[in-house]
Amino acid sequence: MTERRRSPISASSRRASLAAGLLAASLSIAAAAVAPARADEPYKINVILPLTGQASFLGKEEQVSLQIAEKYVNRTGGIRGRPMQFVFFDDTSSPQVAVQLVRQVSAEKPALILGSSLVSVCSAMAPLMKEGPVEYCFSPGVHPEAGSYVFSSSVSTHDLQKALFRYFREKGWKRIAIMTSSDATGQDAERGIDETLKQPEYKDAGLTLVERAHFNTTDVSVAAQIETVRAAKPDAFVAWSTGTPIATIFKGILQAGLDVPTATTDGNMTFAQMTNYADFLPKQLYFPAGEWPPHEGAPKLDPAIEKAQQEFYAEFKAAGVEPDVAASLAWGPAMLVMQALRELGPEATATEIRDYLARLKGAPGIDGFFDFPATPQRGLDDRNAVVTRWEPGQHAWVVLSEPGGMPLK
Repeated sequence: MTERRRSPISASSRRASLAAGLLAASLSIAAAAVAPARADEPYKINVILPLTGQASFLGKEEQVSLQIAEKYVNRTGGIRGRPMQFVFFDDTSSPQVAVQLVRQVSAEKPALILGSSLVSVCSAMAPLMKEGPVEYCFSPGVHPEAGSYVFSSSVSTHDLQKALFRYFREKGWKRIAIMTSSDATGQDAERGIDETLKQPEYKDAGLTLVERAHFNTTDVSVAAQIETVRAAKPDAFVAWSTGTPIATIFKGILQAGLDVPTATTDGNMTFAQMTNYADFLPKQLYFPAGEWPPHEGAPKLDPAIEKAQQEFYAEFKAAGVEPDVAASLAWGPAMLVMQALRELGPEATATEIRDYLARLKGAPGIDGFFDFPATPQRGLDDRNAVVTRWEPGQHAWVVLSEPGGMPLK
């Protein structure tokens, strides 16, 4: 049999046809990768929260707040007409789990991530954001590096302490005892208290620490520490921890008969805690907070801030939800990133969002006017903090100071 030879022309044509086919396929894949999303396709924002574990009392309420915010944003135009959707992941209140989740969602190259809620968890997530995405942590207890991709919600714990001690000073409560937990939250609080009381404004006024106590968050009793606090005869007591551990301190206060003004972090300003701890709450319980708590016109805030707050409360009322600090910690960042995305568009990169926020000044929110050039990564400072007291009979935190901590007249 005579072997049939392939024509050089035919082979060349086949090679050209194959190359053309491969090129067309490549172009098709590339086009699919860069093709803009359909206008009706949701813009998804990943949210990492402690939906279970010790901080679930915060995470679950923050989730509800974001779900309400999602409806509000979409009802008012979405992101340039495109709907927005929050996608939630449970970090179980664990830094290790949060890190795994960041790596998981980062594979999609998102421009931003919201959460988490605890100092330790956000601190573990932060190193993974060196080149983006933007992370907006809901804990005021983290203090991100200026210019970084990490932002922190509300007024920082250190600035809350400044306003609180300013209020104490004006009330004549100068002998201060503190008790902090051994975890990251407590360590950050103690550093902030030390730094604040060294400042002339407080030091020259005679504010001094008369006792410094510590405890582990797993302790079931702090009776011994509370006795040392009581023996120091303080004018006021600051107990700084969040969640279940603060209940241990409150029980110790009741058992020891320590009856002095007691303050704690705004991380405990949740209705669930106030209800569950009702039988052993200190009689005089103070909370420094951002400007968000209802104040019935006292103090009198700027109309733009009042409007932002009225919208906030109206949305929650319509949803049948009573907002507390967890709601505020999530709402503020959600409104800011929505503003950024509406200005920049849904294709905005992490760098564009970071730079937009870094330049933002004079934007009204429920906690006051944001000024990121003045307070990088946060936009708020002690001038945006008020001092409140829990009033069980009113089922409310009553605002007692002007923004900054000076008592109302």
